[in-house]
Amino acid sequence: MGVQDAAPLDVDSIREDFPIINRRVDGDKQVIYLDNAATSYTPDPVVDAIGEYYRSYNANVHRGIHHLSQEASIAYEEAHDRVAEFIGADGRKEIIFTKNTTEAENLIAYSWGLENLGPEDTVVLTEMEHHASLVTWQQIAKRTGANVRYIRITDTGELDMEHAKDLIGPETAIVSATHVSNTLGSVNPVSELATLAHEHDAYAFIDGAQAVPNRPVDVQEIGTDFYAFSGHKMLGPTGIGVLYGKQELLESLQPYLYGGGMIEKVTFEDSRWGELPWKFEAGTPPIAQGVGLTAAIDYLEDIGMENVRKHEEYLARYAYEQLSTVDGVEIYGPPAEDDRRAGLVSFNHEAVHAHDLAAIMNDYAVAIRAGDHCTQPLHDKLGAPASARASFYIYNTTAEVDQLLSAIDSAEELFA
Repeated sequence: MGVQDAAPLDVDSIREDFPIINRRVDGDKQVIYLDNAATSYTPDPVVDAIGEYYRSYNANVHRGIHHLSQEASIAYEEAHDRVAEFIGADGRKEIIFTKNTTEAENLIAYSWGLENLGPEDTVVLTEMEHHASLVTWQQIAKRTGANVRYIRITDTGELDMEHAKDLIGPETAIVSATHVSNTLGSVNPVSELATLAHEHDAYAFIDGAQAVPNRPVDVQEIGTDFYAFSGHKMLGPTGIGVLYGKQELLESLQPYLYGGGMIEKVTFEDSRWGELPWKFEAGTPPIAQGVGLTAAIDYLEDIGMENVRKHEEYLARYAYEQLSTVDGVEIYGPPAEDDRRAGLVSFNHEAVHAHDLAAIMNDYAVAIRAGDHCTQPLHDKLGAPASARASFYIYNTTAEVDQLLSAIDSAEELFA
């Protein structure tokens, strides 16, 4: 199936909200930013919202009765409400703000994993896991004696669900899986994984860092127990991530961090924790970041998450088809069809190392990622020390993909 004639979004209008798109380097080369899986750009409305917080009501939350603290507290609490609404959670008590997806993974690994895992338990991951998941559960397993097993990937870079059914059994304590692979672009059947986990009284943790920014996500529809994502990949600021957890589960867990802001009562002998979600948000929280994340969600919902998904798939399909015509290029992951691939394409060229390719791209002001993308075991599985990755978002165009292809042509000539 060929790429449709028209992009799903009015990209020209969207690009007006991102002044950084006009950034020029090396004289007069306009930057082509294709590294969105690492971090997205931030639009003016989000920057303005953060600026307004600092200009108008910059104060700590839950710490004072003065007007500024009250305004900041309301905005911060409403940010939790907004996130809950965005992902289909059942209210703010199920939304914990963290620094990023990685901290969300660690929160559950330490608060639940250290307390509950033992030598008789198995943690089931996938071979495509980001280090945020893989390393975290690997190290917790070392401390607890638990076993770690990995669901295989198929030749097309998708999960082998028959193998998943074999691995997930009575000894499984938790299944932790990525919703969308940041290397392969594979969109995983996370609802099916959650169902398999629950059939064996295990928990499901889904890493949504590459999913929430680019597609509608409903955690209750997925049926997962825990879900995590980051603000900076979805037009928001750095320094804020989200952990969703079912309220009854979060209430049963001990905090991961201790200190001010998360307590109800402290004596010299003991402490009693505050209510959710503050129980897990020790210290001064990411107030400005919460305000910015709210604005980012508003911006994305104004566009429509289904429209975001269609645009990313449109660009991924175009890039996949164009790269497939280049001799010597190997593309990793499934075909760009039938919602099997999200908006990124990782590849290698037989004549040019991925790092060299990224360096040459940079000479043409095309920004891509090169390396193992925090998936070293996956790259070992693929037999590739590194790969080049182009990842797209709402402000990217097919013309920018064409410039990527042009830069690859120049790299071929240089290394011929």
